[in-house]
Amino acid sequence: MNFKSSIVGRVNRVVVGLRDAPLVGKLVRKGITVVSYTGRKSGRTFTTPVGYQRKGDTVNIQVMMPDQKTWWRNFNGEGGPLTLELDGAERTGHATSHRDGKGRVTVRVQL
Repeated sequence: MNFKSSIVGRVNRVVVGLRDAPLVGKLVRKGITVVSYTGRKSGRTFTTPVGYQRKGDTVNIQVMMPDQKTWWRNFNGEGGPLTLELDGAERTGHATSHRDGKGRVTVRVQL
């Protein structure tokens, strides 16, 4: 594990911990969820916290620094299954990723 990935791992652990914190957890869960997916190439299951916005059965995840991250590429083209923790339960949906003309990436999940 390199230095950069160890820092990211620590930050992710703190964010996930905040979701379960007694005083701020409810507020944090309104904008941050944990997603799980299976990598297309590796076949391994990955879990990571992400910021999200939800409208009905559609969840949008804005990928911060998409050129430094690769997880969203699993959902290019036809997309694939992705599981999110929402309202205290795991919900599975179909995710697709889109890059706009400014280079911003959104992963859209249809529950």
